[in-house]
Amino acid sequence: MTQILIHTDGASRGNPGQAAYSFLVRKEGSIIKEDAGKLGIMTNNQAEYTALVHALEFALNTHPDAEVIIHSDSELMVKQVQGLYKVKSEELKPLCLKARELISKMKGSVRLVHVRREQNKDADQLCNDALDDMR
Repeated sequence: MTQILIHTDGASRGNPGQAAYSFLVRKEGSIIKEDAGKLGIMTNNQAEYTALVHALEFALNTHPDAEVIIHSDSELMVKQVQGLYKVKSEELKPLCLKARELISKMKGSVRLVHVRREQNKDADQLCNDALDDMR
């Protein structure tokens, strides 16, 4: 079975503030996709979820049978999607539901893993580059 590793990140400058998302996908150690974009004004948590949704859409469209491992430095998002934390924010509920829906459509397994920021530096850099582009 094919395995892909995805790193996601979302950020806002100000909370809420100008926001961006990013994700990068590795297969057999090589980067096969990088994506980042501007989101306008939103919270950091909304940006984190948006990055996850974009990454899951990519995985579903290109590798629906793969074993997918997603690394994020957002413990809140990871634990909410896993069902370990409640989603209290009305702005995050639809994003969490969308992420869970996309995960349920994958034929392979999907595992979300909370990692330290240092272990997510490539996605963090992509996200910051997108934010810097907004100036």
